[in-house]
Amino acid sequence: MSISTTSSGVLEAIAPEEAYEHIEPLDRAEIKEAPLAPESAPVLTNEDLRAIPESERRWGTWNYTALWIGMSVCIPTYMLASSLIDGGMNWWQAVLTVLLGNVIVLVPMVLNGHAGAKYGIPFPVFARASFGTRGANVPAMLRAIVACGWFGIQTWIGGAALAVVLEKLGIWQTGQTRFLDEILGFGGGALHVRAGVFACFLAFWLVNMAVVWAGIESIRKLLVVKSIFLPLATLGLLLWAYVAANGFGSILTRPSSFKTTGDFLAFFFPAVTGMVGFWATLSLNIPDFTRYAKSQRAQATGQALGLPTSMTAVAFVGVAVTSATTMLPAFGGKAEWDPVKVVGQFSSPALVAFAMLCVVVSTLATNIAANIVSPANDFSNLSPSRISFRTGGYVTGLVGILMFPWKLLEDPTGYIFTWLIGYSALLGPIGGILIVDYFLVRRRELSLGDLYRHEGRYGYFRGWNPVAIVALVLGILPNVPGFIMTVAPSTQASFPTPSHVPYLIGIYHYAWFVGFLVSGAVYWAGMRRSSAAPEPKLA
Repeated sequence: MSISTTSSGVLEAIAPEEAYEHIEPLDRAEIKEAPLAPESAPVLTNEDLRAIPESERRWGTWNYTALWIGMSVCIPTYMLASSLIDGGMNWWQAVLTVLLGNVIVLVPMVLNGHAGAKYGIPFPVFARASFGTRGANVPAMLRAIVACGWFGIQTWIGGAALAVVLEKLGIWQTGQTRFLDEILGFGGGALHVRAGVFACFLAFWLVNMAVVWAGIESIRKLLVVKSIFLPLATLGLLLWAYVAANGFGSILTRPSSFKTTGDFLAFFFPAVTGMVGFWATLSLNIPDFTRYAKSQRAQATGQALGLPTSMTAVAFVGVAVTSATTMLPAFGGKAEWDPVKVVGQFSSPALVAFAMLCVVVSTLATNIAANIVSPANDFSNLSPSRISFRTGGYVTGLVGILMFPWKLLEDPTGYIFTWLIGYSALLGPIGGILIVDYFLVRRRELSLGDLYRHEGRYGYFRGWNPVAIVALVLGILPNVPGFIMTVAPSTQASFPTPSHVPYLIGIYHYAWFVGFLVSGAVYWAGMRRSSAAPEPKLA
């Protein structure tokens, strides 16, 4: 199986090319017909990392809109606003926070997507312009590790859905593994999960790995079905909740629990950072998708139509359905944020099985599109001649298990303050460097051939750009103390200057923004002092 077949297949499966023959192509001055060139270094290129020529760029506006609908309709999106309400917001504050965060992250999404659409290059190759032909592995690996974490989270959700199906159909009761819980200690320690649910998680993990092994052709139709059918299924869940509870319950009328504006803002700003962090991963590797664009307008308009709208709509459904659960006897008047548990209350076993199948299909499609393709490219960039898509997919799967995804999801507050904000502290600086380099230093002009040669202008110092590495480190450092104090609150008491603790935690709450601005500014200043200069276009 060739690597290009794998990654291109998942991208082109989102929407058929025939529907967009009317889209105007990019101006020919911007097109780089660049198949694998004889002068390219073999260690820097393969079929998956090559620049996509004009003849293979078939994505129009709807392709990108469908891509975001497909990736946004997932359970983590459903749970976003619910975690904000759990922190004290009312429903409309939570939904607007989700909208604002996605409007903000749309900006770097479209800006970084420009290089992919113009030159046809994926994210790891784009990063070579600023970090160097070898240094690009640093941002690629940071992004890949985050993708592994998301892969674990999505796989855990799919496994939980599988457990509900087995229980409702009477095929297997996860409680039957109680002896494993007691003997092997599944109920405590680091695992802290029931053995039966963990077994379903591993089973669904194997399904994902089977797709990696078999290739993308096996789920091409599922990706298209998801972008069309899953939004309808989500609306169906909303309608069911309204009818079953005779309304949406108390949460839609419950006021905010914040007493003062200061209390609200203290939670609001880190919450916005968390919402930005949700898609901070894709804002970096979006060139992996925009490299197939017919035009800049197609990728920009398609993303603007698809990302903020679908994320906000799914978040609202999450709030409304959760509110309705307070009116259902099965939940004892308490709000249930987990849609898998909500659907588990359907009276018809067949309906439960169908609904959980939707969850499984949705999770599988999102995992492949968002959490396999990108890290596979990133891992491939380490050694293009040796690491294939399969190998990168297997590595993603193994690391996803080792990141204990069930621990990341067990606490809504930890989901925002530890996971989303935590990794945004790594990805914000990378985004700042990429955007400053491409738009301010290079003025959107790259030497395509040199991106695939160590001896070219992006070789810098033995393949590393010291300015980019220093800027990255300086962008991450301000957020490290606040991250440590958030993850391990006991460290706050032992800090040398306790009076500075609130300020350091406050900086961390703006992690993505702080890292983006600091690294971008340092990189801009450093490159102005260096001998690097904007390159002319090269054919």
